Amino acid sequence: METRTRWTLVWLLFVGGAVSYLDRAALSITAPLITKELHLGPAQLGIVFSSFFVGYAVFCFVGGYAADRFGPKRVLTVSMLVWSLFCGLTAATVGIASLLFVRVIFGMGEGPFCANINKLVSNWVPREQQASAIGIANSGQSVGAAIAGPVVGFIAVSAGWRTSFVIIASVGVLWVFAWHALAKDRPDVSPDACDTPDAPVLVTEQRSNPVTGSLSAYLLRPAILATAFAFFGYAYILYFFLSWFPSYLTMEHHLSIQKMAVVTVIPWAVGATGLIAGGWVCDFLFRKTGRAIFARKVVLITSLGIGAICIAATGSVTGLTGAVTLMVVAVFFMYASYNTYFAIVLDTVEKDRVGAVGGFVHFIANLAGIVAPALTGFLVQWSGNFKSAFLLTGVIAALGAILVAAFVRAPKRELQFEPGIA
Repeated sequence: METRTRWTLVWLLFVGGAVSYLDRAALSITAPLITKELHLGPAQLGIVFSSFFVGYAVFCFVGGYAADRFGPKRVLTVSMLVWSLFCGLTAATVGIASLLFVRVIFGMGEGPFCANINKLVSNWVPREQQASAIGIANSGQSVGAAIAGPVVGFIAVSAGWRTSFVIIASVGVLWVFAWHALAKDRPDVSPDACDTPDAPVLVTEQRSNPVTGSLSAYLLRPAILATAFAFFGYAYILYFFLSWFPSYLTMEHHLSIQKMAVVTVIPWAVGATGLIAGGWVCDFLFRKTGRAIFARKVVLITSLGIGAICIAATGSVTGLTGAVTLMVVAVFFMYASYNTYFAIVLDTVEKDRVGAVGGFVHFIANLAGIVAPALTGFLVQWSGNFKSAFLLTGVIAALGAILVAAFVRAPKRELQFEPGIA
């Protein structure tokens, strides 16, 4: 029963992630229509994209801390309700000031989501399955982004961009009811309890050790800071892509709204596959080697490195097919690294600090959401093209992979399997 409930919650989080990115991607899909109606230039549009992350980044940490204190069920209920309501209120904006206000509060609502996924996985899922669970739960985000193009594009063209925000906000409210009815903060038995008597279990000091240091001591660990910056590199690719890829297609390749909406599906659909595949590979390497940090680092460094190279090269490609192909590869490998950032936190931090530390790492990552869209807007307006923006994105991601290689180390006592211990 506990196993079935565990995976029901994981898949419910998958749906919640899909809703979150459907809501979030709606602005970038409708941006050509909004900028025309509200008379916004590229730099102003970049600031609007970034405003979401002013609220989002701060509440990544606040939401993670709240998860440790109040439990993920309550935090996610409030979080989803707030972001759904303010997604809908986007339809009521009349200028840049009201749009900025709504986007900041919208971001505050979405901020706690990923840290609370991490907390719920920590509470419910055995260690040797956690990277896969994180991958599945978060792959809903790329699915939501994939369907945002055709769904939001169709509604915006046929009924107006304002109507699209009202409709997708109502989907989020429905999720709140389902979550409130089905979710539970933790199982009745330990997630490491075996489903069968002979199944191997993971032996680790993390599960039983009490918290021994201040929160700041955890946050200033070199491994945590390096992981946070690598996550920043991941997020820089993500938010550059999420905010500007639709406009890049219309501005550089002159696609119509309808064609752009269809093309944007491809990278996100592939990204969902990368997210699940990365989690599976990470757990597979862990089970084969018994070395948790080694498995996380192999997947993170390889995936983020390949993503960085592809995104940097995209700016030099002139043809639509070549550019989209490179972006597809970049998004696949970018997403393949996603589970590793949170998995490193789960492997190196005591359970009672998982929410706050994971929220801090997510907070640092999402500062990229403030920087990337606005800086891209200024670079495009200054240079008249996207080449320098693509190159800068690749360099930042590559630096993150290098820092993880240098500073993330396995604990003195490595996590490992011992058969027959219950």
